[in-house]
Amino acid sequence: MRLNLASDEMGVVGTAPRVADGDPLPPEDRVPHRASDYSIEALYRAQMPRLLRFFTRRSGNDDALDLVHETFERLARRDDDPGSTVDRPEAYLTRIAGNLLRDRAKFAARRSAAFHVSIDEVPLAGRDPHDQLEARDMINRLETAMQRLRPRTREIFMACRLDGYSYAEVAERVGMSVRGVRKQMSRAIAEIDRVLSDD
Repeated sequence: MRLNLASDEMGVVGTAPRVADGDPLPPEDRVPHRASDYSIEALYRAQMPRLLRFFTRRSGNDDALDLVHETFERLARRDDDPGSTVDRPEAYLTRIAGNLLRDRAKFAARRSAAFHVSIDEVPLAGRDPHDQLEARDMINRLETAMQRLRPRTREIFMACRLDGYSYAEVAERVGMSVRGVRKQMSRAIAEIDRVLSDD
């Protein structure tokens, strides 16, 4: 706060302190006001966008406008009380908004607790019979394809695909060149693809 003090020759303050335009009022100058001292309509026009952003960030777009209206409804109900005063209506609206969100969260928690069903009470659905048949058919086709492979080709394919050995490791293990292992893998993959694509 800026004070403009001018003193005369005797050292007595000649003028009262003045408050600049942007300075807050001293506490003794604050006078509580009834909410009706501020027009609810003017307050709504001024504060609705801020409250709408507040609710949208915290509860989503669906309920934000309803919550804004409920906030102003609570302010208007408080104004009906003859002894109630509101010192700062903007701050009071923010408090109402926070309380509304807490009330909704408590209500949602109670509601979800009421609808909770224990996992022991839920009958578990079995696997889809159609999927089971398809999986069984795929396994049968793979077994057929693997049986059609030559023993050495099957061994190389299983070592690479199931055991995770590299071509070089398989080549060393079976006594072939890496190029020979690649050729055996190509044959195995082609045979498996042919069997699986047959209908």
